[in-house]
Amino acid sequence: MNWKEVLDTLLSWATHTGIKIIVAVVIWLVSFRIINKVSRRIQKKGDSGRYDKTLTKTLAYIVKIASKTIVLVCLVGYLGIDTRGITALLVSAGACIGLALNGALGNLAGGIIIIVTRPFRIDDFIEAQDVAGTVEDIHITCTKIRTPDNKVVYVPNGALSSGNIINYSEKETRRVDMVFNVAYDADTEKAKALIKEEIEKNELVLSEPKYFIAITEFADSSIDITARVWVKSSNYWTVKFALMENVKNAFDNNGIEIPYNQLDVHIRND
Repeated sequence: MNWKEVLDTLLSWATHTGIKIIVAVVIWLVSFRIINKVSRRIQKKGDSGRYDKTLTKTLAYIVKIASKTIVLVCLVGYLGIDTRGITALLVSAGACIGLALNGALGNLAGGIIIIVTRPFRIDDFIEAQDVAGTVEDIHITCTKIRTPDNKVVYVPNGALSSGNIINYSEKETRRVDMVFNVAYDADTEKAKALIKEEIEKNELVLSEPKYFIAITEFADSSIDITARVWVKSSNYWTVKFALMENVKNAFDNNGIEIPYNQLDVHIRND
């Protein structure tokens, strides 16, 4: 063994390939760090409220993945590795994975549709696919929803984009519909006056559009009085619960009976 030839080979490798590897590692570490910072900065733009939160989070994710992929491909080419075989392998693997993950591709397409059409945004309260809650994040294949009892549900975007979506947060105001049952022998005018009084006392009820109070049905065991008021969307449940409780107390204090379900039976003696 000629140690001089071995030493010359190692020295030649170190001065050419070795330096390339070191440069590639440095570029890899520095570029990934810069990409992560840029991604976080884009996401903070949405968190600050200056830009749309949904778009900024999605854009930050896409920028991070695409940029890192481009950097890795460039570094592989810089090191002199033949990428043709790798490319062919990735294309074949992609075709096989695409056939195997047909549903996942549907969710990917659904995610793109949701991001482009924006039927809802992050922090909106929605109801879809038998799930109701606040949208916490919109991923490319699924949407993260937090329910009112603090459970987290991941809904596939494919089903979400092709089904009905109820967005409770898109409009600034909502209408609260309530039905109050009173007995047939109750003073309905007095009952409507009590409901009106409680509505006008509630400061969260909007003056416009005007509230509505009227008898809407003669049910089997009661007369139904419907009340409709408009509120800010964020105050919906606060107003609904307060009016239901206050009207019940007003009925009790003024002798307005809220009947149970009842059936009158008449016996005929032949």
